[in-house]
Amino acid sequence: MDAQHDARHDGHADHQHGLAADLDAMLKLAANRRRSLRWLLAGAGALPMLGCGGSGGATADTSTSGATTAPTIPPTPNTPNTPTTPTTGACAVIPEETGGPYPADGSNSNGSGVANVLNQTGVVRSDIRSSFGGASGVAAGVPLTIKLQIVNASGGCSALAGYTVYLWHCDRDGQYSLYSSGVTGQNYLRGVQEADSGGNVSFSTIFPGCYAGRMPHVHFEVYPTLAKSASAANRVKTSQFTFPMATLNEVYATAGYSSSVRNLAQISYTSDNVFGDGTTLQMAAVSGNASDGYVVTLTLGVAG
Repeated sequence: MDAQHDARHDGHADHQHGLAADLDAMLKLAANRRRSLRWLLAGAGALPMLGCGGSGGATADTSTSGATTAPTIPPTPNTPNTPTTPTTGACAVIPEETGGPYPADGSNSNGSGVANVLNQTGVVRSDIRSSFGGASGVAAGVPLTIKLQIVNASGGCSALAGYTVYLWHCDRDGQYSLYSSGVTGQNYLRGVQEADSGGNVSFSTIFPGCYAGRMPHVHFEVYPTLAKSASAANRVKTSQFTFPMATLNEVYATAGYSSSVRNLAQISYTSDNVFGDGTTLQMAAVSGNASDGYVVTLTLGVAG
């Protein structure tokens, strides 16, 4: 348009029409532009909305890679938002992973014999920061609330009410209660929760540290009922989840996590022996901050 404008001026073509003709042409051009804009907006309104789930089958809150969501005000750790129940669509089964060497579910031993908290009174609890059953230790660290939702990947993502989660992780020093030197007499950071009618379970805990050779993570086992969670033989899923790198850097900049800074610098998701094949279904969504604590949410798709 600028080149045509310059050409008209070079040939003095605009002098042949006068000011009135130029004004009339300008008004017509503006009207045409407004009409084009109305057509464009009308066409955009007719475009189909993208549905939840997608062809990959992952639910919206299971990954942070490749997706952008509107910022929200993070809930406090004491009053977290409860995940909503998916109604229709497809969701993928969360990958099966190793329970690792420190499950304390009766499947292996520590230095004192078989380690099993599943059959102990007091293990069914939402706050897992303290030890129970006579032990008095309390795990220190940045507050963390874990909100998990168990859904039926074989049944339209319907909530699996009554399913039960046994969850455990290391403390901020990278040690596991009942196994690691200095904390073999403690059983903190382990607990069992039965899902409510929406398939939701909640745990109040502390942010786990990063120990050498592994990305920070949380272990869990899923059971079909609370009664069956007393024996590891009844578990229907064993897996792990992790956290976004930005959150890890925030947490480990606080007091008490100095060893995690060094260990995290030597590992990555791709080199991790569990998350090296991808984190799409095992990356928790996070809200909050290091001062007030964090809330993480994740949907656990199982073949119900």
